[in-house]
Amino acid sequence: MKPSLAVQEQVSLLTQRGLTIADPEGCTQFLRSTNYYRFSGYARYFQRAPHLGDNTFEPTASFEGIRRIYDDDEALRATLTKPLAHAELILRTHVARTIADDHGAYIGYLERDFYTDVGDAEPTVEACLRDIDRSQERHILRYRTPRDDTPRYAELPVWSAVEAWSFGTLSKVIERGAQGSLADAVASSIGVARAGFAYRVRALVYLRNRCAHHSRLWHHSVIDAGPTPNNVRVKAKRLAGQFEPRSVLDVVASLSDVLVRGNGSLPVLPDIVQQHRQHEAFWEGLGHPISPRDRQE
Repeated sequence: MKPSLAVQEQVSLLTQRGLTIADPEGCTQFLRSTNYYRFSGYARYFQRAPHLGDNTFEPTASFEGIRRIYDDDEALRATLTKPLAHAELILRTHVARTIADDHGAYIGYLERDFYTDVGDAEPTVEACLRDIDRSQERHILRYRTPRDDTPRYAELPVWSAVEAWSFGTLSKVIERGAQGSLADAVASSIGVARAGFAYRVRALVYLRNRCAHHSRLWHHSVIDAGPTPNNVRVKAKRLAGQFEPRSVLDVVASLSDVLVRGNGSLPVLPDIVQQHRQHEAFWEGLGHPISPRDRQE
């Protein structure tokens, strides 16, 4: 079991492993406010073979260089937070409108047979009701008073309920709603390609959650990667250069498409290119994610 190290001992350990630290005091202050384990997720890419137990740093590695990548990653998460929130609001609006127009605004969306659930996964209705039950918003509480034995959710309109759902629940509703046809209808309402739309939404949820929890984007391969349309990818690659289908840049290209078609917003990708493409090491890690083990092999 590894011992717990004081901050000064952490700095000494980095030095012993060969990391150049031009400003030891700056490194100390950084580690006082940043979990060493979080920093090590970036540092591993500059070590010889950590997967084999060799944590020695490469001769060119420096704390300041790794810190710049860390800071750029933090800045990227902050940059993405607002457009991801805009995309979420677009999706809420079009889901509510599509369900109300095509299936009725009341009760139907809270019935089990409205959804196509898969295997042992939590039934979508239960996720919807759990989020509604947790809400303390007045527009929900009016249907749930202490005098009621059961909530009056049959009277709860979908445009109100949709505001209580988490982004993850909203994604499930899109994917499974109306016996699988809701995703196509919402995509058409927004004006984006139907093919794989539910999985594109799932990728947006995944990216939003990583940003919200301060998780590393650099050299991260997206697990829930959506099938970004080819025309969207081609246009994005003209601007950003080549990138992998499971890269963060691929999800950002999809996000830009939803924003532009959903409410005429400016695409987010050009701003990210302008801010970060000149930093070659950071940009390469966004577009072509690998693990430290892959890098050695």
